[in-house]
Amino acid sequence: MTKGKPWSLELEKQLKDLLESKTSLATISKHLGKPEEAVRQKIRRLGLEVVEHKKIVCSTTSNFVMPQELPSVEETLRKLYAALTALETPGIEKSEVMRLRAIIQGAKVYKELLADYMDYRGLEAELMEFRKKYEQLASKGLSAPL
Repeated sequence: MTKGKPWSLELEKQLKDLLESKTSLATISKHLGKPEEAVRQKIRRLGLEVVEHKKIVCSTTSNFVMPQELPSVEETLRKLYAALTALETPGIEKSEVMRLRAIIQGAKVYKELLADYMDYRGLEAELMEFRKKYEQLASKGLSAPL
């Protein structure tokens, strides 16, 4: 088995401090520049405990808050930009990357659906205007050519 660089007293102290602050194993590994398994073994050798973060249980039931007005395309693009910028942060955890990617995908879909909705609303407004003009012509006894 190949051994890595030995642990200095300073690295051991950092490890203890990170464990006391309940930092995850993955974050400790990145911070110390050591493989997770090496960190896990060192923790065992020092007689320390690894903080195990509970897995988030996903559910298919959600309580959605219905907005009074739909967010604009500009607001959605701002969220998209913020998520893209956050992805550039070095060392972010995998769960955060997945969350940001979901926000990006959702923002893209929302923008497309909002654009379709705005087109339909424009067509609906035009149709209502034509109906109104037709009713005005019909009430005057004139018929509009179809």
